[in-house]
Amino acid sequence: MKLLVLLVCNLLAWRVSETGSDAPEKLSTLAPGALSVKETFLVLSLHNKLRSKVQPPAANMQKLEWSEELGRAAGARAAACLGGPAPPRSPQLGWSEELQPAGTGGFAAVLERWFAEGRHYDYGTGRCAANATCGHYTQLVWATAGRVGCGRHRCAGGRGHSEAFACAYSPGGNWEVSGMPVLPYQRGPWCSLCTARLSGCFKSWDHGGGLCEVPRNPCRVSCRNGGRLDMSSCQCACPPGYTGRYCQVRCSGQCLHGKLRKEECSCLCDPGYGGAECGTKIRFPFHACDVQIDGDCFMVSPEADTYYGAKTKCQEKGAMLAQIRNQKVQDILAFYLSRLETGNRVTDTDFETGNFWIGLTYKTSRASFRWDVGEPSSFSSFAFGQPDNQGFGNCVEMQAAAAFNWNDQRCKTRNRYICQFAQEHISLWQQEP
Repeated sequence: MKLLVLLVCNLLAWRVSETGSDAPEKLSTLAPGALSVKETFLVLSLHNKLRSKVQPPAANMQKLEWSEELGRAAGARAAACLGGPAPPRSPQLGWSEELQPAGTGGFAAVLERWFAEGRHYDYGTGRCAANATCGHYTQLVWATAGRVGCGRHRCAGGRGHSEAFACAYSPGGNWEVSGMPVLPYQRGPWCSLCTARLSGCFKSWDHGGGLCEVPRNPCRVSCRNGGRLDMSSCQCACPPGYTGRYCQVRCSGQCLHGKLRKEECSCLCDPGYGGAECGTKIRFPFHACDVQIDGDCFMVSPEADTYYGAKTKCQEKGAMLAQIRNQKVQDILAFYLSRLETGNRVTDTDFETGNFWIGLTYKTSRASFRWDVGEPSSFSSFAFGQPDNQGFGNCVEMQAAAAFNWNDQRCKTRNRYICQFAQEHISLWQQEP
């Protein structure tokens, strides 16, 4: 019995020590005046809910987004218990703040009070009723404000505890022109004045009201490996070490026997070397080419792979994906592919098409198709109506359904592929590596 009591006491002591050590650590992760993640979400959601309910209806009310920068500024203001001079008003920044006795309600109650000031606001004249305050309301519903950040802090004082609430808005509001107040929003049917830049209309949970919304990703592009999407160009800005339309290609880092293609972060190997870093001495094949055209050797793969997988496999052989520079090469390869024997067809059961990768890709930074060696494509054999994927198909295939003319395709598609050995590669076939 004594042993059981001792175990229970030890367990209680451990629980107390755990909660006692953890709680202060979790609180310390928030700066003074900063909101928790949950409170940030609730404050932002309530802002947008209230903005979407204004009367008369707003034609151009923008949906607010949370700003960490504004949140830090508002948190610092709240942590100072709103002491000192108020932050200066500017076109870039507007403020609403309030000091309330502790226990009179959280941020939800404060925002509801600010919005309730609208009962004293006359939209027709743009003025507030005598002896009433409307500045919190007009800033909260200032239509062109697009970002908000808020903070709160518990303050000690001679007359008891109080709580400071502060919100910063960008751009600011509450302006006058020649003594006439500027109206906070344009009156009209919900979202009827959303501009092309603000191309969506956000509806609240009950489908009432409406806010002009900037689509989070109008490009429908997702950048991988920490890349940043530029909304204006719908292109990914890749971090060091990655490239490709979606930052999906990792750089090899060094080219031991070759030159680095900076645009692709890949190596173009010297004759006789292969591998991702051109560090593997290649023992060249000693069999006949599938097709030999003007001294160059073309080999058709029996298996399928993605574009970048095919490029790597060709390079491991000391070759490169085929570069088709004139109509003669195109015609001969198209004729050969159309007459392939059964033994030359795909052996990998995971292939997706009957098409063949060649070494041509679309470079968004150059707005042009370029061969893997970096040169622009002066010759083209795209099928009728191609390319048609508007940048979403970055790699080029010879398409069976179009008499092996070219088509732009998603690079992750699994195709067969054609490797090409240049004359300087073939001359090494008779030499021991």
